[in-house]
Amino acid sequence: MAMKKGCTPSQLALAWVHHQGNGDCPIPGTTKVDNFNQNIAALSVKLAPLEMAELESFGADTVKGDRYADDLITWKNSDTPPLSSWKVV
Repeated sequence: MAMKKGCTPSQLALAWVHHQGNGDCPIPGTTKVDNFNQNIAALSVKLAPLEMAELESFGADTVKGDRYADDLITWKNSDTPPLSSWKVV
């Protein structure tokens, strides 16, 4: 589909997130201007409802569960002190 849309697979993935319609905007990190420009170009990739449905069907039966294993330290199970206790230096 990326070839058909004239974009890279990464741009297609970013466009898919952007087209979810719930205000989410992906902000992938990069240290290279060329990569940043490629990411920004994803905003010009337009996806029709049928294309969105096709993309969503690709992982419907294969993507399941949480992103991280339960024993992996993430923001979900960290011991970060409450914001009210933080001191500005």
